[in-house]
Amino acid sequence: MKKVVIVSSTPRKGGNSEILAEEFARGAADAGNAVEIIQLRKLKYGFCSGCLYCQSRGACALKDGIDDALLSKLQNADILAFATPIYYYSVSGQLKTFLDRCNPLYTKENRFREVYLLASAADSDQSAIDGAIKDIQGWIDCFDGVEFSGVIKGVGAQNVGDIKATSALRKAYETGREV
Repeated sequence: MKKVVIVSSTPRKGGNSEILAEEFARGAADAGNAVEIIQLRKLKYGFCSGCLYCQSRGACALKDGIDDALLSKLQNADILAFATPIYYYSVSGQLKTFLDRCNPLYTKENRFREVYLLASAADSDQSAIDGAIKDIQGWIDCFDGVEFSGVIKGVGAQNVGDIKATSALRKAYETGREV
């Protein structure tokens, strides 16, 4: 059994990327893994101030919704998945801010070795996800021994629920089962 943590960054409850996250989670759970979804819209958190307090003290100087307990969930996960709507061909601002705030993990011994991206875009071209892939790869590159293990591209999904008419939903479930 693996511990799977999924970070859902959509501000829209029931949004397309959240539906992908839920299907990935269902697949992982059906395969016998422990799964938790963290919904960023439920947290109150600010921007990284770049003070590097976390590098010398192992914890963030900001005291808000991204606390040691939350970061510990990521640190102790075997698998991380980031779910995001695509905004201007990149990850959502909510996810980018969250990734920046994960800087305290940089100095820690992390268990995670696999990272997945679950992305939905209104644009129907698969390349609409490429900027988000680059964003996540940049984050992964900061951690030794961590691999970008897969991407679910849910394109052509503009309105809430449009993702259900795409093959991405099935792929999210199947990928979750394979983790």
